[in-house]
Amino acid sequence: MGPKTILVCLTTVEHAEALLKVAVPLARKHNAHLIGLHTIEALLVYPGIAMHIPEPAFAAFNASQKEESEEIRVIFEKHTKSEDFISEFRLVRAEAVSANERMVESARAADLVIMAHEDKENDRYDQRQAQAQVIRESGRPVIVVPTDYDGPEIGANILLGWSDTKEAARAAHDMLAVADAGADLTILRVVKSHKDALTDSDGIDLAEMFSRHGLKPKLDHREAMGDSIANVLNKAAFEIGADLIVTGAFGHSRAYDLVLGATSYALLRDQKLPVLFSQ
Repeated sequence: MGPKTILVCLTTVEHAEALLKVAVPLARKHNAHLIGLHTIEALLVYPGIAMHIPEPAFAAFNASQKEESEEIRVIFEKHTKSEDFISEFRLVRAEAVSANERMVESARAADLVIMAHEDKENDRYDQRQAQAQVIRESGRPVIVVPTDYDGPEIGANILLGWSDTKEAARAAHDMLAVADAGADLTILRVVKSHKDALTDSDGIDLAEMFSRHGLKPKLDHREAMGDSIANVLNKAAFEIGADLIVTGAFGHSRAYDLVLGATSYALLRDQKLPVLFSQ
C-alpha cells in the first residue's frame, strides 16, 4: 500500500518549487493527503539577558514571517489547486521549541516525509540540520531532495544501497510504498573485494522478495576501490539512470558519525538525486 499521508516540509521560499515537483506527483499517484508544513519562527527573549527590544522590531519581525509564509502558501496552492487529492497548507509556530522539533512532531503522523537538502545560505538558524533530526527522531521514512532538483518523478527506477543492518532492512521495506508497479530495482552492495553476486544468498533472498511484489530486481556488487560508499552509490545511480536512492540511515551513534563521517552524512552533504532515508 502506498503512502496516504505525505508531509512536505516547506522551510523556505527558495526550495518550495523543487519539493512540490516531487511531492505532488507522489500524492497524485497514491491519492494521498498532502500536507505542506511551514514553521513560523519564534522571537525569543531570554530573561537572563537585560535587553529591551522596541515594538517596531517585533512588528518588522512578524511582518517578515507573514510575508514568507504567504509566498510559500501561494507556491503550494499553485501546485495543488488543480489536483484531485486532498491538500492542506499548515502553519505551525515554533514557540519555545525549535522548528526542527515541530517538524519531528508533525512527521510522526505521516506515512512519508519530504524535505529539502540543507542550504546554509537560505535556511533559518532554527532549521539547521533539520534533515538529520527528522530522520533520527520521527521514526518515519524521509526523502531528502536536492535544492535545485528538476528530474523525473520518483518510483520507476530505484537504487537500493544494501547492507546487513536493520536500518537497511527498514529502508528496503519503506521503499515498497513509493515504488511503481513493475519498477526497475538495483540492489547494490558495496564490498571490500570482488564477490560473485550469484553466491550472495542473502541478497538473492531479498531480490526474490521484491520480485514477489512485482518489481524487477537486479543484484549488483561493486568494490569501493578507495572511494566512499556515498560516492559509489551516487555513481551507480547516475549510470543506471535512477530516480531515487534508498538507504538505511545513521546505523552508528552520533559520536561515531561525527568522528568518522558516516555514509548518511556524506549523502546528505553531496546528493545528486532524491534519497530516501530510513532508520
